[in-house]
Amino acid sequence: MQFEGTKDYVATDDLSVAVNAAITLERPLLVKGEPGTGKTELARQVAAALGVPILEWAVKSTTRAQQGLYEYDAVSRLRDSQLGDERVHDISNYIRKGKLWQAFDADERVVLLIDEVDKADIEFPNDLLQELDRMEFHVYETGETIRARHRPIVIITSNNEKELPDAFLRRCFFHYIRFPDIETLRRIVEVHHPGIKQSLLTTALTQFFAVRDQQGLKKKPSTSEMLDWLKLLLAEDLTADDLKADANSALPRLHGALLKNEQDVHLFERLAFMARGGR
Repeated sequence: MQFEGTKDYVATDDLSVAVNAAITLERPLLVKGEPGTGKTELARQVAAALGVPILEWAVKSTTRAQQGLYEYDAVSRLRDSQLGDERVHDISNYIRKGKLWQAFDADERVVLLIDEVDKADIEFPNDLLQELDRMEFHVYETGETIRARHRPIVIITSNNEKELPDAFLRRCFFHYIRFPDIETLRRIVEVHHPGIKQSLLTTALTQFFAVRDQQGLKKKPSTSEMLDWLKLLLAEDLTADDLKADANSALPRLHGALLKNEQDVHLFERLAFMARGGR
């Protein structure tokens, strides 16, 4: 099973190497990078390229590791016992399988995405160490041990919002998705907008990187925001000359797709004011 990207996803050589190394080592692949650099989409494209299903576990601030294994619905069982429901005699009727259980129990190998692991409590990764390492866990309510029928390909994403425990990191193969250079970004754009005029693309990329490289920017625009911006430019039927005509204003056309807070908008407005000589 080798991943080399897909027709819908441009994977750099180092990213392909990382994915295939994690699969070979049978270790979770921990992917970090700026928001909008394609970490979540990577897992979906790995599944598509290898022809296997994907299970997605979106982690939130309130997510507990136990939810990935299973949850016991004691409230429903109590209610059913009060109503005299026969289901109450089989506790397994009140066990809800989590994403890890579903991945372990699948009829074929699957990709398991644990998305934005750094959103949860710091103990969340540690609480999954044994399950991800041994590929099994115990269900105390029923006394059974659930073992993976086929070891899933585990991809874990992080936006680097908090440090992850060393014990967790030791069990992962790590890759940081760097922001693409201009040529890689050009390839990504052409996947999403085939046939785009090269003059427009070149001018748009030049303006995009000028925005992204501006000193003092609070939030740099991401790859996904670049794609949104280009979609708007194409929808408005703008040309390279239209973009160049606005070059002296500092703020690019439809900048709301790129700049996502008032501090950054004000920064470019001040730059435009200074460029006009303070008039």
